[in-house]
Amino acid sequence: MFDKFKNDGEEMVEERIEENSNEDEIEKTEVNSSQIGIGELMGKREKLEDAIDYVGLMIKNLKDKRTLLEKDIEEESVDIKNLKEKLQKVSEYIDEENRGIQELANKRKQVETEADEVGIIINNLREKLSGVDKIIEEEGNRVKQVKESRDSIEN
Repeated sequence: MFDKFKNDGEEMVEERIEENSNEDEIEKTEVNSSQIGIGELMGKREKLEDAIDYVGLMIKNLKDKRTLLEKDIEEESVDIKNLKEKLQKVSEYIDEENRGIQELANKRKQVETEADEVGIIINNLREKLSGVDKIIEEEGNRVKQVKESRDSIEN
């Protein structure tokens, strides 16, 4: 990661000395600085500053990514909550429909029971009517017999 910062401090000092070769005074100062190690120290400080800037940029990028992730997670959370609410409403609708179907099944059973009772009543009434019809037929036959016997007596 810090490969670009691996330049030796001495090389930087030598470059400066070559650039400023026309000025003897500056050259002596840099050579003296190089001898004390200030040049190397300044080079290292520059590298460290560059590295710190690079790390700072990395940290900023990480913060930006984290912020985006937090935003995405929040949006997903809202979407999931909305979906959950919709599913709860669907579940409530299904439960309501099941209750309605159960009520209809109970009403159908009730109607079937009443239909069975009506069927029994009809059968009972048929039997009674058959009994009445039999009685009427028997009475009609008796009346005929009485008429026939009267007609035969009168003749």
